[in-house]
Amino acid sequence: MASRPFSVTDLPGFATIAIVAFVALYVPILTLVAYSFNGATSVAVWGGFSLQWYVAAWDNTVVQAAAMRSLGIAACASVLATTVATMAALGTTRTAPFRGQTAIYVAINQPLMVPEIVTAVALLIFFAAIKVATGYTGLAYLVLAHTAFCIPFAYLPIRARLEGMDLSLETAAADLYASRWRTFRHVTLPLLAPGIAAGAMLAFVISLDDVVITEFVKSAGQDTLPTYMLGQMRRAITPETNAISTALLALTVLLLTAFFILTRKRD
Repeated sequence: MASRPFSVTDLPGFATIAIVAFVALYVPILTLVAYSFNGATSVAVWGGFSLQWYVAAWDNTVVQAAAMRSLGIAACASVLATTVATMAALGTTRTAPFRGQTAIYVAINQPLMVPEIVTAVALLIFFAAIKVATGYTGLAYLVLAHTAFCIPFAYLPIRARLEGMDLSLETAAADLYASRWRTFRHVTLPLLAPGIAAGAMLAFVISLDDVVITEFVKSAGQDTLPTYMLGQMRRAITPETNAISTALLALTVLLLTAFFILTRKRD
Protein backbone atom coordinates (compact mmCIF):
# COMPACT_ATOMS: atom_id res chain seq x y z
CA MET A 1 0.00 0.00 0.00
CA ALA A 2 1.21 3.48 -0.82
CA SER A 3 2.14 5.55 2.20
CA ARG A 4 -0.23 8.34 3.10
CA PRO A 5 1.22 11.80 2.49
CA PHE A 6 2.06 13.81 5.59
CA SER A 7 -0.52 16.34 6.73
CA VAL A 8 -0.19 18.57 9.75
CA THR A 9 -3.89 18.08 10.45
CA ASP A 10 -3.19 14.44 11.29
CA LEU A 11 -0.95 15.36 14.23
CA PRO A 12 -2.38 14.53 17.69
CA GLY A 13 -4.14 17.49 19.28
CA PHE A 14 -4.18 19.62 16.12
CA ALA A 15 -7.96 20.08 16.19
CA THR A 16 -7.94 21.01 19.87
CA ILE A 17 -5.17 23.57 19.43
CA ALA A 18 -6.94 25.06 16.41
CA ILE A 19 -10.22 25.40 18.32
CA VAL A 20 -8.47 27.03 21.31
CA ALA A 21 -6.67 29.46 18.97
CA PHE A 22 -9.90 30.47 17.23
CA VAL A 23 -11.68 30.90 20.56
CA ALA A 24 -8.87 33.08 21.92
CA LEU A 25 -8.89 35.19 18.76
CA TYR A 26 -12.59 35.67 18.09
CA VAL A 27 -14.51 35.36 21.36
CA PRO A 28 -13.21 38.76 22.64
CA ILE A 29 -14.14 40.35 19.29
CA LEU A 30 -17.62 38.79 19.34
CA THR A 31 -18.03 39.97 22.94
CA LEU A 32 -17.12 43.50 21.87
CA VAL A 33 -19.68 43.39 19.06
CA ALA A 34 -22.39 42.04 21.37
CA TYR A 35 -21.80 44.69 24.04
CA SER A 36 -21.92 47.47 21.45
CA PHE A 37 -25.69 46.82 21.50
CA ASN A 38 -25.82 47.05 25.30
CA GLY A 39 -28.56 49.29 26.63
CA ALA A 40 -26.74 49.95 29.92
CA THR A 41 -24.01 52.52 30.48
CA SER A 42 -21.61 49.87 31.78
CA VAL A 43 -19.51 47.74 29.44
CA ALA A 44 -19.64 44.83 31.90
CA VAL A 45 -23.37 44.72 32.75
CA TRP A 46 -25.92 43.75 30.11
CA GLY A 47 -28.86 46.13 30.07
CA GLY A 48 -30.84 44.83 27.11
CA PHE A 49 -30.58 45.29 23.37
CA SER A 50 -30.27 48.89 22.20
CA LEU A 51 -28.86 50.94 19.34
CA GLN A 52 -28.47 54.05 21.46
CA TRP A 53 -24.66 53.94 21.44
CA TYR A 54 -24.52 53.82 17.65
CA VAL A 55 -26.84 56.84 17.59
CA ALA A 56 -24.68 58.59 20.22
CA ALA A 57 -21.52 57.92 18.23
CA TRP A 58 -23.17 59.10 15.00
CA ASP A 59 -24.30 62.36 16.65
CA ASN A 60 -20.97 62.99 18.42
CA THR A 61 -19.30 65.86 16.58
CA VAL A 62 -15.87 64.93 17.96
CA VAL A 63 -16.26 61.38 16.62
CA GLN A 64 -17.44 62.75 13.28
CA ALA A 65 -14.39 65.02 12.99
CA ALA A 66 -12.00 62.23 13.99
CA ALA A 67 -13.64 59.80 11.56
CA MET A 68 -13.45 62.24 8.63
CA ARG A 69 -9.82 62.99 9.52
CA SER A 70 -9.01 59.27 9.62
CA LEU A 71 -10.70 58.63 6.27
CA GLY A 72 -9.00 61.60 4.64
CA ILE A 73 -5.54 60.63 5.88
CA ALA A 74 -6.07 56.97 4.94
CA ALA A 75 -7.29 57.90 1.44
CA CYS A 76 -4.34 60.20 0.75
CA ALA A 77 -1.80 57.81 2.25
CA SER A 78 -3.17 54.83 0.31
CA VAL A 79 -3.05 56.72 -3.01
CA LEU A 80 0.52 57.93 -2.43
CA ALA A 81 1.74 54.60 -1.05
CA THR A 82 0.16 52.65 -3.91
CA THR A 83 1.68 54.98 -6.50
CA VAL A 84 5.17 54.60 -5.04
CA ALA A 85 4.70 50.86 -4.53
CA THR A 86 3.58 50.40 -8.15
CA MET A 87 6.67 52.18 -9.46
CA ALA A 88 8.90 50.19 -7.12
CA ALA A 89 7.28 46.91 -8.16
CA LEU A 90 7.72 47.74 -11.85
CA GLY A 91 11.34 48.70 -11.21
CA THR A 92 12.14 45.43 -9.45
CA THR A 93 10.23 43.02 -11.72
CA ARG A 94 10.09 44.49 -15.23
CA THR A 95 13.87 44.91 -15.59
CA ALA A 96 16.80 42.61 -16.22
CA PRO A 97 18.46 41.34 -13.03
CA PHE A 98 20.97 43.85 -11.70
CA ARG A 99 23.40 44.14 -8.82
CA GLY A 100 21.67 45.20 -5.62
CA GLN A 101 18.18 44.10 -6.68
CA THR A 102 17.78 41.89 -3.61
CA ALA A 103 19.02 44.69 -1.36
CA ILE A 104 16.38 47.03 -2.80
CA TYR A 105 13.68 44.42 -2.22
CA VAL A 106 14.82 44.03 1.40
CA ALA A 107 14.93 47.81 1.91
CA ILE A 108 11.37 48.26 0.63
CA ASN A 109 10.04 45.57 2.96
CA GLN A 110 12.20 46.49 5.95
CA PRO A 111 9.39 48.46 7.71
CA LEU A 112 7.49 45.16 7.99
CA MET A 113 10.32 43.70 10.07
CA VAL A 114 11.13 46.74 12.21
CA PRO A 115 8.94 47.21 15.32
CA GLU A 116 6.37 49.93 14.66
CA ILE A 117 7.46 51.86 17.74
CA VAL A 118 10.94 52.26 16.20
CA THR A 119 9.45 53.67 13.00
CA ALA A 120 7.23 55.98 15.06
CA VAL A 121 10.15 57.37 17.09
CA ALA A 122 12.23 57.87 13.94
CA LEU A 123 9.38 59.73 12.22
CA LEU A 124 8.80 61.82 15.35
CA ILE A 125 12.43 62.98 15.41
CA PHE A 126 12.50 63.62 11.66
CA PHE A 127 9.25 65.59 11.50
CA ALA A 128 9.97 67.46 14.75
CA ALA A 129 13.07 68.97 13.14
CA ILE A 130 11.04 70.01 10.09
CA LYS A 131 8.31 71.51 12.29
CA VAL A 132 10.87 73.60 14.16
CA ALA A 133 12.46 74.77 10.91
CA THR A 134 9.24 75.58 9.05
CA GLY A 135 6.68 76.23 11.76
CA TYR A 136 4.14 74.12 9.85
CA THR A 137 2.17 71.64 12.00
CA GLY A 138 -0.57 70.49 9.62
CA LEU A 139 -1.89 67.06 8.67
CA ALA A 140 0.70 66.60 5.91
CA TYR A 141 3.05 65.01 8.45
CA LEU A 142 0.49 62.34 9.28
CA VAL A 143 -0.15 61.69 5.59
CA LEU A 144 3.57 61.32 4.86
CA ALA A 145 4.14 59.15 7.94
CA HIS A 146 1.27 56.82 7.04
CA THR A 147 2.46 56.73 3.42
CA ALA A 148 5.97 55.67 4.43
CA PHE A 149 4.58 52.95 6.69
CA CYS A 150 2.05 51.65 4.13
CA ILE A 151 4.35 51.39 1.10
CA PRO A 152 5.53 47.80 1.80
CA PHE A 153 1.96 46.67 2.45
CA ALA A 154 0.90 47.98 -0.96
CA TYR A 155 4.09 46.72 -2.62
CA LEU A 156 3.63 43.04 -1.78
CA PRO A 157 0.34 42.35 -3.63
CA ILE A 158 1.38 44.53 -6.58
CA ARG A 159 4.70 42.72 -6.94
CA ALA A 160 2.96 39.36 -6.58
CA ARG A 161 0.54 40.32 -9.35
CA LEU A 162 3.39 41.39 -11.63
CA GLU A 163 5.31 38.17 -11.03
CA GLY A 164 2.23 36.15 -11.96
CA MET A 165 1.54 38.05 -15.19
CA ASP A 166 2.44 36.54 -18.54
CA LEU A 167 5.02 38.65 -20.39
CA SER A 168 3.87 37.44 -23.80
CA LEU A 169 1.22 40.16 -24.17
CA GLU A 170 3.70 42.92 -23.38
CA THR A 171 6.22 41.33 -25.73
CA ALA A 172 3.57 41.16 -28.46
CA ALA A 173 2.76 44.85 -27.99
CA ALA A 174 6.44 45.70 -28.32
CA ASP A 175 6.68 43.57 -31.48
CA LEU A 176 3.80 45.63 -32.90
CA TYR A 177 5.90 48.79 -32.38
CA ALA A 178 3.97 50.04 -29.37
CA SER A 179 5.98 52.46 -27.24
CA ARG A 180 6.78 51.60 -23.64
CA TRP A 181 4.15 54.06 -22.43
CA ARG A 182 1.42 52.64 -24.72
CA THR A 183 2.36 49.10 -23.70
CA PHE A 184 2.11 50.04 -20.05
CA ARG A 185 -1.14 51.98 -20.49
CA HIS A 186 -3.02 49.49 -22.66
CA VAL A 187 -1.53 46.13 -21.59
CA THR A 188 0.37 46.17 -18.30
CA LEU A 189 -1.86 48.55 -16.35
CA PRO A 190 -5.20 46.79 -17.07
CA LEU A 191 -3.67 43.44 -16.12
CA LEU A 192 -2.09 44.96 -13.03
CA ALA A 193 -5.26 46.78 -11.90
CA PRO A 194 -6.48 44.06 -9.48
CA GLY A 195 -3.09 44.05 -7.73
CA ILE A 196 -3.07 47.84 -7.53
CA ALA A 197 -6.60 47.88 -6.11
CA ALA A 198 -5.67 45.18 -3.58
CA GLY A 199 -2.56 47.10 -2.52
CA ALA A 200 -4.53 50.32 -2.17
CA MET A 201 -7.18 48.66 0.00
CA LEU A 202 -4.57 47.02 2.21
CA ALA A 203 -2.74 50.33 2.63
CA PHE A 204 -6.04 52.07 3.41
CA VAL A 205 -6.87 49.55 6.15
CA ILE A 206 -3.38 49.76 7.68
CA SER A 207 -3.52 53.56 7.71
CA LEU A 208 -7.07 53.68 9.05
CA ASP A 209 -6.26 51.38 11.98
CA ASP A 210 -2.86 52.84 12.88
CA VAL A 211 -2.38 54.09 16.43
CA VAL A 212 1.33 54.04 17.32
CA ILE A 213 2.70 56.17 14.48
CA THR A 214 -0.28 58.53 14.62
CA GLU A 215 0.13 59.01 18.38
CA PHE A 216 3.78 59.99 17.96
CA VAL A 217 3.50 62.20 14.86
CA LYS A 218 0.20 64.07 15.34
CA SER A 219 -0.04 67.57 16.74
CA ALA A 220 -2.67 68.92 19.12
CA GLY A 221 -6.21 68.67 17.76
CA GLN A 222 -5.30 66.06 15.13
CA ASP A 223 -6.83 62.97 16.72
CA THR A 224 -7.82 60.21 14.35
CA LEU A 225 -10.58 57.77 15.28
CA PRO A 226 -8.21 55.15 16.78
CA THR A 227 -6.32 57.73 18.87
CA TYR A 228 -9.63 59.30 19.99
CA MET A 229 -10.79 55.86 21.17
CA LEU A 230 -7.49 55.35 23.00
CA GLY A 231 -7.99 58.65 24.78
CA GLN A 232 -11.54 57.70 25.76
CA MET A 233 -10.36 54.39 27.22
CA ARG A 234 -7.95 56.29 29.47
CA ARG A 235 -10.87 58.24 30.90
CA ALA A 236 -14.04 56.14 30.99
CA ILE A 237 -15.06 53.24 28.80
CA THR A 238 -18.67 53.29 27.59
CA PRO A 239 -20.49 51.14 25.04
CA GLU A 240 -20.08 54.05 22.62
CA THR A 241 -16.45 52.97 22.26
CA ASN A 242 -17.69 49.45 21.52
CA ALA A 243 -20.01 50.81 18.82
CA ILE A 244 -17.19 52.74 17.16
CA SER A 245 -14.94 49.67 17.33
CA THR A 246 -17.65 47.52 15.73
CA ALA A 247 -18.10 50.02 12.91
CA LEU A 248 -14.33 50.02 12.28
CA LEU A 249 -14.33 46.22 12.40
CA ALA A 250 -17.13 46.04 9.82
CA LEU A 251 -15.30 48.42 7.48
CA THR A 252 -12.05 46.48 7.85
CA VAL A 253 -13.74 43.13 7.20
CA LEU A 254 -15.44 44.56 4.11
CA LEU A 255 -12.16 45.86 2.68
CA LEU A 256 -10.23 42.70 3.51
CA THR A 257 -12.95 40.59 1.86
CA ALA A 258 -12.61 42.69 -1.27
CA PHE A 259 -8.81 42.31 -1.01
CA PHE A 260 -9.18 38.51 -0.85
CA ILE A 261 -11.51 38.44 -3.84
CA LEU A 262 -9.14 40.54 -5.93
CA THR A 263 -6.00 38.56 -5.04
CA ARG A 264 -7.32 35.00 -5.17
CA LYS A 265 -6.17 32.85 -8.03
CA ARG A 266 -8.64 32.15 -10.79
CA ASP A 267 -8.63 29.01 -12.86
